[in-house]
Amino acid sequence: MELLKVENLTKVYGKDENTVRALDGVSFSIEKGEFVAIVGPSGSGKSTLLHVLGGVDRPTSGRVLLNGTDVYASGDDKLAIFRRREVGLIYQFYNLIPVLNVTENMCLPVLLDGRSVNEARLKELTETLGLSGREKHLPNQLSGGQQQRVSIGRALMNSPSIVLADEPTGNLDSKNSREIIELLKKFNREYDQTLIIITHDENIALQAKRIMAIEDGRIVRDEVLSR
Repeated sequence: MELLKVENLTKVYGKDENTVRALDGVSFSIEKGEFVAIVGPSGSGKSTLLHVLGGVDRPTSGRVLLNGTDVYASGDDKLAIFRRREVGLIYQFYNLIPVLNVTENMCLPVLLDGRSVNEARLKELTETLGLSGREKHLPNQLSGGQQQRVSIGRALMNSPSIVLADEPTGNLDSKNSREIIELLKKFNREYDQTLIIITHDENIALQAKRIMAIEDGRIVRDEVLSR
């Protein structure tokens, strides 16, 4: 079942001689439950694409449809609701709130949405992510790997349609990197969670079910990996 459809997406920054075309006519679709890795050199448009897909940065032209709904057809208020409910974002540097503990950071998207916390889901995520016993810890009391686990829990708390991860292991050592990727694969496999990861790491990309390569704002390769 088609979950995400991108049609002729462009994103242009600046004007005149300072114009930068970060995305240049990007089109593709993603099925529910896919695990896709997006690769490419620095400045190729990877992060811009992820931000546009996640409702963080409006495109200059083109459409992003999630479950058949045009993400950018509505105003900023509905776009904010879309980001909270439909998208889980995971960043390289965790982006946790320093004064909030593990549970509070994980529940933040739900609370910002004015909804009650699903305690059963919170407990399940906490246990699956190996954070049991650390619920009251602040970010500065956690290792980098543990902080990234919290950010994964935060991204998944609202049961989003799609999870977008921008270099999620880029700030971690090799052991923690492997553990984080295994957790993301587990959620993809066991919860049918649609997952898009941006990575420079070829070993991580090869664990995806599909690799898309982007250069100069264009998709230059789109390959489904045989298993």
